[in-house]
Amino acid sequence: MSKFRSAQVVGVLAVAGAIALSMTAGASAHPVSSSSAAKPTVVLVHGAWADGSSWAAVTAQLQHDGYTVDVVPNPLRGLQADADYLNNYLATISGPIVLVGHSYGGMVITAAATGNANVQALVYVDAFIPDTGDSTSSLAGAEPGSALAADPTTIFNFVGDPADPQNPDLYVKPSLFPSFFAGGVPARQAQVLAAEQRPIKADAVGESLTGTPAWKTIPSWALIGTADRVIPVAEQHAMAARAGSHVVTVDAPHLSMLTDPTAVTNLIERPPILTDEVACAGGLCRRHTNQPAWLAGRRPTPRTRQWCPPQASGDGTSPDARPSGSTNERTTP
Repeated sequence: MSKFRSAQVVGVLAVAGAIALSMTAGASAHPVSSSSAAKPTVVLVHGAWADGSSWAAVTAQLQHDGYTVDVVPNPLRGLQADADYLNNYLATISGPIVLVGHSYGGMVITAAATGNANVQALVYVDAFIPDTGDSTSSLAGAEPGSALAADPTTIFNFVGDPADPQNPDLYVKPSLFPSFFAGGVPARQAQVLAAEQRPIKADAVGESLTGTPAWKTIPSWALIGTADRVIPVAEQHAMAARAGSHVVTVDAPHLSMLTDPTAVTNLIERPPILTDEVACAGGLCRRHTNQPAWLAGRRPTPRTRQWCPPQASGDGTSPDARPSGSTNERTTP
């Protein structure tokens, strides 16, 4: 363990919050609904110790509602490498995109979407929302409360990679997976997930975001499960406030896409009430919004007065005028 910085260890523990579970590899699926042309492509990105099957229930609901859904296989090899892969994948999609990430997947979508004009909304599901210079490890230790704050040798199995011996793969001990990572999931299902988990490289959790985070130019939404034991709820609120994300809280554990897929689906389908103009005064702003074509016939959520997201100043800095905890927030029972 001497080769891991203590900060990395903390991040390794918290990135477990990325477990979106495992079953099938990521997949792309296209609904048969004739209305799909008016809707965006929804791209779902899983986290660590997981694969695309973690989104199965959400995918089925979105397809039923006429959305094209792509579930991207997250390589889990390193933040920049994973973001580069996702960026290349997004380049194959024409038209508007709603980009969704769970836990560590939030790190990846934040790095990958910057500069992509097709990405019109970011949705974070119990996820990390980094700023420039943040790593999973630094965010993991920002607030207390993670159930993973323990000796990592008691939580993880370290499996050496002959091609990269100083950067092993990390597996959650199967005996701990159900209680630490799959709280709220039926016991038998949690055992299957533990057996099928995909590892993440140890160095991935200490790698920092080097570019501009996508949420500075793309509107974002965050779903926070109030029973999340992996990423502390206080930290999720802090990250969402900094990013100016619209927050929805649900009574769900870390794997809310499994235990409450309808809440996750509803948030994915309703977010992009896109902004044409934002006029700020004293930190408050009034937004004039356009309803995208794919939301035709749906009632937009009224958001005429709200705190402005961080804006870049003339000297290149990005001060955040928003007071702590001032995200637009509603609670879904």
